[in-house]
Amino acid sequence: MFRKILSVITLVLVALVIWQAREQILEAINYLANTNLWFILALIPEQLFMYYCAGQMFFSYMTAKNTTNKISAFNLMRVSFELNFVNHAIPSGGVSGLGYIAWRLKGFGATAGQVSFMYLLRYVITICANQFQTIVAIAVLLIAGNLSTGAYWMVWVTAGACVAILALIAIAIAIASSRRRIDWFAKISTRFINFVVKKATFGHRQNVLSYPTVHKYFLDLHEDLLTARQHKRLLVRPVIWGIIYSFLEVATYWLVAMSMGHPEILPQIMVGEAIGSILGAVLVTPGGVGGYEGAMIFVMSALGVDLGLATAAVITTRVVVLVGTIVSGYGFYQHAISKIGKKEKAELAEQDA
Repeated sequence: MFRKILSVITLVLVALVIWQAREQILEAINYLANTNLWFILALIPEQLFMYYCAGQMFFSYMTAKNTTNKISAFNLMRVSFELNFVNHAIPSGGVSGLGYIAWRLKGFGATAGQVSFMYLLRYVITICANQFQTIVAIAVLLIAGNLSTGAYWMVWVTAGACVAILALIAIAIAIASSRRRIDWFAKISTRFINFVVKKATFGHRQNVLSYPTVHKYFLDLHEDLLTARQHKRLLVRPVIWGIIYSFLEVATYWLVAMSMGHPEILPQIMVGEAIGSILGAVLVTPGGVGGYEGAMIFVMSALGVDLGLATAAVITTRVVVLVGTIVSGYGFYQHAISKIGKKEKAELAEQDA
């Protein structure tokens, strides 16, 4: 019964994603009528390889750490498709995949703490790669003199965002590097979340988190961080795959822009994608729908790209990615959850709680 309910819920969520993006889908169809479809078709292998790279960030680390045996390319890609589908179909600010991937990777020998570390590592790698791309893109725009006087404020805003993001990452690493700071953070976060939940439920739910559980969770992250710092070779392959993945994210938009005859807007795409992905990661809409596109279009137009062109490139790309995500991941996801038993159901619910 649980599997049937979960399948129905997933279908409803997919339908909601499509319904929410219905206007964008119609616009994208109109744009596709005037594009070079060969570039659009090139998105298929490009997207498949991008998802493969996302999976390699997990499994290359696990293999190097001897957490799991070498996984086949098919299984690696399959899990990557599932994770990508979950992140796009379930509205939870980009973290819905964490509980699911923790359950999926348990069968490969990974603990919840190790999966969390790899999940965070993936985001840190891609965020840092995005910031580097942003700096390169801004430098190109400044050197080429392609910025109007009114666009410089966006350059400063973007630079400030880069600094703030890198500072937050540094703070997070500093907390995770010290057991004493972890003890403090586990207490503070447990009390804060319990307080918020208590107020939000008018006192009906109290102590939703227990300090020992939260503390152990952060200690697992701490131990993995120390291991990674002591054996930096463990990070070499995940970093390389993460850099490739980040480039392919930008390349998706660039292929669409080239299909419209405007390959020159690559620097603006790089800046817009970096800002859009940050906003999309914190929104509760599936895959950051709405905020991601809006932020990217706004940034690109502020940097001198025609508003119509920016809108066409971003919306067309997002719709193509959305369709590809559903087509490539739903079947694998459905097959995986069809095997969930009572024990696995409890574990998956605990991870997502």
